This record gives sequence, C-alpha cells and structure tokens, in this order.
Amino acid sequence: MHKTILRGCYLLVLLILAACARPAVPDSALGVRRGPQVIGHAGSGFFTPISPFNALPPSSLGGIRQALSRGADGVEIDLQLSRDSVPILFHDEDLTNRTRAQGYISQHTAAELTRLEYTGGWPYDWLQHERVATLDELLTELAERPSFPYLHLDLHEHDDANFAQPYVRSPALVRAIGRVMRRHQVPPERLLILTQYEPSLRQLRRELPGAALGLEITDQFEERLQQAVAAQVEAVVLSKYVITPERVARAHARGLQVVVFGGRSKKAIQRLLGCRPDGIEVDNVPQLLSLLGRRGRPAEAVPQAHAGAPKGGPLR
Repeated sequence: MHKTILRGCYLLVLLILAACARPAVPDSALGVRRGPQVIGHAGSGFFTPISPFNALPPSSLGGIRQALSRGADGVEIDLQLSRDSVPILFHDEDLTNRTRAQGYISQHTAAELTRLEYTGGWPYDWLQHERVATLDELLTELAERPSFPYLHLDLHEHDDANFAQPYVRSPALVRAIGRVMRRHQVPPERLLILTQYEPSLRQLRRELPGAALGLEITDQFEERLQQAVAAQVEAVVLSKYVITPERVARAHARGLQVVVFGGRSKKAIQRLLGCRPDGIEVDNVPQLLSLLGRRGRPAEAVPQAHAGAPKGGPLR
C-alpha cells in the first residue's frame, strides 16, 4: 500500500516537472521568422525525466507521431537490418537496453522483433506501450498524412554480431531500404540518408536516385569534411559536440548543407541556433519551435534557408 502511494506521488511530481518544463515564450532576439528545418531526433528523442519529459522510446512509432503532432517538419529515425533482411526502426546497438530480449537486430527475424515491447524501466513503462516496428509500418502510416514529412534515415550499419566483418550486411541494408522506398513511392526530395560508412554512398546513389545523402561527423572534422566533399554528398551531419559557427561556414563554403543532432535545454538549443545550421535533429521539438517563433506551425509557413547556405539540397 505504501509503495503504491509512493509511486503515485513520484508520478505526480514527474508530471508537474514536465508541465513546468514547457517551452518559454521566445526571446525577441531568437523569435525569428527564418530558421533551420526542425527534425525530431529519433522521433521525439530519448527517455528523459525533465527538460523535456519524454516517456517514449527512440525511433518508436509513438515517438515519431508525437514529434510530428508537435509541429516538426520531419523526423530522424534509426534503421537496422533484421536477419531476414527487413529494415527495422531501432536505435541501440543491441536489444538488451531497450527490450527484454538479448543479442542484436541482425540475429532475429522481423516477426520476432516486432513482437518485442520496449522497456525504459519505471516510471516510463507506466506511460508507454510501444513495440519495435518496421520501416514498412512507418511508411504505411505516413502515407495517410496530408503531406509527407521529411525523413532523415540514419543507417546503423556497424554490426557487432559480426566482429570480423562488421559492415558485411551494409549492401543488403541499402538494397532493402531501396525496395521499401520504391514500393511506397516515397518522394525522394523528402529524404536525407545519413551514414558514417563512406562505401555505402555509391550504392545509395544507385538505389535511391534523387535522395539527398549526408555523411555523419562526430570527430576528426577536417578529415571527414574532405571525405564529404570528395563523395559529393549534399550534407554533413554534425554532433552537437562538434558544431561551431566557423565549421558550419566552412561546410557552406564547400557547397554542403549542415545538420546538427542533439539539444534539449533552451540554452543548448540557443547555442545550436547560433551556429546557423540548415537543420536541427532536436531532442526537444517544442522548445526549438518556440525559439523560432513557430509554435507548431507547419513547415510551409516558414522560410528555411539561411543567408549564405547552399541553394537547394535536402533542407528545402
């Protein structure tokens, strides 16, 4: 009885904190009409207790719905390949931290994986009942929307289940994504496909002509920037720990658009905005929209290109 009361009190405190963490009215200096494309990072982000409170798992269908319902222009999702070559929405390297299963995505069939329920521990599992989903399920649902959202597909190609050849299944993942995209007739201009594995880029060009490609940079900025230029991708995707205004300007000067991922607090998101990227894969969609003065308005109402940014590209 006492444990039940304590749990109820704890949940009430969390809900109060979540309400208090709602985005503030934007500062006049940041309530601008021009701004970056707003992309929900892994849908609505990751399990967090406050700033913002989020009870939904990363790259889950519920998290994606939440980001879009809050006004995001699109979502970033993480893709891995099942044992029977089905693209699966899943962020972590293995199943242990997010489900009650063991092993890796590549060791299970799609049928086995889609029966798995997410777990984030208490109190999140009181508030979410999500399960692992396929890319096919997501696209079927998105096709029913009035307009197709932007999709940033983050390919998780490194497979720890195969230490000797961790990227041996990368070609199969690219082919499988191409098949699903063509079957659903996804508009290529709404796609940005992200990878850290440079050899996949040439195959992606063949499988998904017209889709924009991005090379992810989490360290060694200068070296990776040169690789991106040589690979003729449309964008570089920078960690929040790597991005600076100077590096964004350097990428723009080389004809590349810049996406950054991360940002939960108002202060962190303000710093990212100050770097002037073309898109932000953000963990706190309402806060970013508030700082941009959009307050959940659709993307079409807001010009998205910054002065000095490359023309066209994935962040139209």
